Amino acid sequence: MNYLKFSKFLYLAFAIFLIYDIFKTWSIDRSRAYLSLFLMAIAIFMFFFRRRFENKGNNSK
Repeated sequence: MNYLKFSKFLYLAFAIFLIYDIFKTWSIDRSRAYLSLFLMAIAIFMFFFRRRFENKGNNSK
C-alpha cells in the first residue's frame, strides 16, 4: 500500500501541469483556461483532502 502515499502527489503534478496550461492558453482561448483553472482547484482540493484523511488514519492506529 505504499503507492497510496505517493498517489496524492499525482494531484499536485496535475495541478502544476494545469497551471502551465492556464498560462499558455489564457490569451488564446479564455474558456479553456477557465476550465483548466477549475480543474486545478479540484486537484489541489483533492491533494489536501487525501493528505488529511491519510494523517487521520495514521493517528488512529
